[in-house]
Amino acid sequence: MLVLPIGTQIVSRTEVRGPDGVPRHPAGAVGTITGVPADASHSYRIRFPDGFEASLSRFDVMALQAYQQSAVGGNLHPLDEFDLKRHVIYRCVIGSRAYGLDHEGSDTDRRGMHWSLWGVPEQLEDSAMQECYWELQKVLTLALKANPNVLECLYSPLVEEMTPLAAELIAGREMFLSKLVYQTYNGYVMSQFKKLQQDLRTRGEVKWKHVMHLIRLLLAGISILRDGVLEVRVEKFRAELLAIRDGRMKWEEIDAWRVRLHGEFDAAFAGTRLPERPDYERANAFLLKARRSMVTKHEEMKL
Repeated sequence: MLVLPIGTQIVSRTEVRGPDGVPRHPAGAVGTITGVPADASHSYRIRFPDGFEASLSRFDVMALQAYQQSAVGGNLHPLDEFDLKRHVIYRCVIGSRAYGLDHEGSDTDRRGMHWSLWGVPEQLEDSAMQECYWELQKVLTLALKANPNVLECLYSPLVEEMTPLAAELIAGREMFLSKLVYQTYNGYVMSQFKKLQQDLRTRGEVKWKHVMHLIRLLLAGISILRDGVLEVRVEKFRAELLAIRDGRMKWEEIDAWRVRLHGEFDAAFAGTRLPERPDYERANAFLLKARRSMVTKHEEMKL
């Protein structure tokens, strides 16, 4: 990450407070860098026009020149300002295009992971570009909890970028699959259908795309427990799922299908060969290896 030199004028992204916690300057205040950090894990020393000085991290400040560029339509996104995309180690396409449910006007949603020892937040987003990247540790934590979004990212058939480190993780992604999928997927779908039924009673309508994805989630969960792998693409049920999305399937039919799928989920859970819990030790060992690798890379860059 680029270190801003002493003398650079900056704009604060956050409210600046004194040691006593009292606000001294609002977000958007202009100051000058008087001290730079030894590395990205420390803060800059910023002096404001009234002489007050504060320590702010790189993510709390924006170079005045960059701020002015964004103000006149430059749309400088933090991913570009901080050159954060160089930390991305895995990028894939998820959503309707990965599921095989896309149409001509479908967006291309990208997800992935990034890594860094210092200064990079646990989630990088660019809404305009439909991109979101989770920091490696967050990926592992969510995957261990059987988070559907993260698991689908790890099993996406449409991979656009993958470093050797990410390839090692993808090769061992079965470490995250366990019986916990049953509680996570099943519980979410049941709670959401309860809300949808309430929407039907009170407003007489629901978001059919959301309904479609809930049914798709049940199908995915069943395949995980039965086959020990997450099948992201759903060609076998494409016609039925699109009928739901387009509002061509009656609610009664959808709900009956959901109930049958819950029954299949129960049976798959009873007969699955997946372990009770994911492989925490293996995931932790991978994270430690990745962190050591980053330290080595950082030291090499300093030479």
